[in-house]
Amino acid sequence: MENGVMLQGFEWYLPGDGSFYRMMTERVEELAEAGFLAVWIPPAFKGMGKEDVGYGIYDLYDLGEFDQKGTIRTKYGTKDELLDMIQSFHDKGIHIYADLVMNHKAGGDRKEKFLAIQVDNEDRNKEIGKPVEISAWTGFDFTGRRDEYSKFKWNYNHFNGVDYDDLTGKKGIFRIIGENKGWNLGVSVERGNYDYLMFTDIDHAHPEVKAEFMSWAKWFINETGVDGFRLDAVKHIDVAFLREFIQDVREYAGQDFYILGEYWVDNMDWIEEFLEGTSFGVDVFDVPLHFNLHRASLEGDLYDLRNIFENTLVSRYPTEAVTFVDNHDSQQGQSLQSWVEPWFKEIAYALILLRSKGYPCVFYGDYYGVGGEHPYGGIREDINKLIHLRKNYCFGEEDDYFQDPNLIGWVRKGTVENPQRTAVVVSNKEGGTIRMHIGHEFIGREYLDEMGGSDDAVIVDNDGFGNFYTSKAGVSVWILKE
Repeated sequence: MENGVMLQGFEWYLPGDGSFYRMMTERVEELAEAGFLAVWIPPAFKGMGKEDVGYGIYDLYDLGEFDQKGTIRTKYGTKDELLDMIQSFHDKGIHIYADLVMNHKAGGDRKEKFLAIQVDNEDRNKEIGKPVEISAWTGFDFTGRRDEYSKFKWNYNHFNGVDYDDLTGKKGIFRIIGENKGWNLGVSVERGNYDYLMFTDIDHAHPEVKAEFMSWAKWFINETGVDGFRLDAVKHIDVAFLREFIQDVREYAGQDFYILGEYWVDNMDWIEEFLEGTSFGVDVFDVPLHFNLHRASLEGDLYDLRNIFENTLVSRYPTEAVTFVDNHDSQQGQSLQSWVEPWFKEIAYALILLRSKGYPCVFYGDYYGVGGEHPYGGIREDINKLIHLRKNYCFGEEDDYFQDPNLIGWVRKGTVENPQRTAVVVSNKEGGTIRMHIGHEFIGREYLDEMGGSDDAVIVDNDGFGNFYTSKAGVSVWILKE
């Protein structure tokens, strides 16, 4: 995976006309040429309707094949189109990572009555009132699928929380009461216990649930041939279940089956606890770095670039870090909006693509643009240039020159197989120069800025140093003149 780059292959506001799989199939050639190693695709399963982005999950066995929830296709297309897309990417040597939504289910087929108790939204361990009988849509029969692939039916025993009582019309968070039932304990301690997120919350301690998820995972891997999973909302899922699930999946699919978790919190200690809980069996998105990039984009030249990697996953656990700039949740208009401002995008991508640590993930919206009420055209050409530099000129560890609040740089030192050395300069103000050591073997050699900021060459002096610069706020990448 040396110098590998992942593409998050979707954004929130894609057209809901079922054309996505066909569109991505048409883009396979250009994505392969750009140098992407893998593409993370949106949830491929039947949601609550044909416009569902994929997180209002209904039936994991329906990949756009059965007439359920008023549609055969999903928002993205049919099952056949999904499989054709995956095969086209595989033909180009690009891996596919499927987005798994295992925290909750939505769009139940029938209501059930059961005992539950309301809890405080801000402290889920604090009960409100006494246990009462409520009614909720917790029965999932999948009649449109007619037991194809699985006969498993879900009922309220398989869940531990809902957010609505149909008997009274009351909204709130209700914990389901039953034998050996409560909030799962191996979850985030936010709000006391952050097991419940939305819809009907799955009880991952239930033995039938655990067995069904493993059975489904084997089926899905066989059916699609995907190369990895992106696990949604893992801070709301019991870590003991996840540890067992990850182990079982890799025992079945192979130890190189890739698994990535989304633990959305700007707190490295909590992410560290999660990694330890999974026995470091999963990579994790570097959310703290994302927030550093977001803050840097808002604060402009008041932000101290020397701190950009402080308290981040890539600085503490680089082999488990998936670095990213933005995603479908952080984009404008979404619940976790923390958009990196456009002026800082090129800098942000340089900070994840041109360094040795972390597995960078490029956001579809930054590459192809986003729709919705806040359209953005993306910086595809700039990202392609940075990926090209990563793949061809950025090897080995780096020497950092983080000496000024508004001006930082580093030198990639190369390897035995790829001995060339590359200098990078980043500024969030008016530019500037950093004297950086390239090596005595390059004395008298010329370096040119591949980002086009200057036509003038930097010549390595008799001490092996070069005065590398950027002329304005942005990025300059200096490579040896051929």
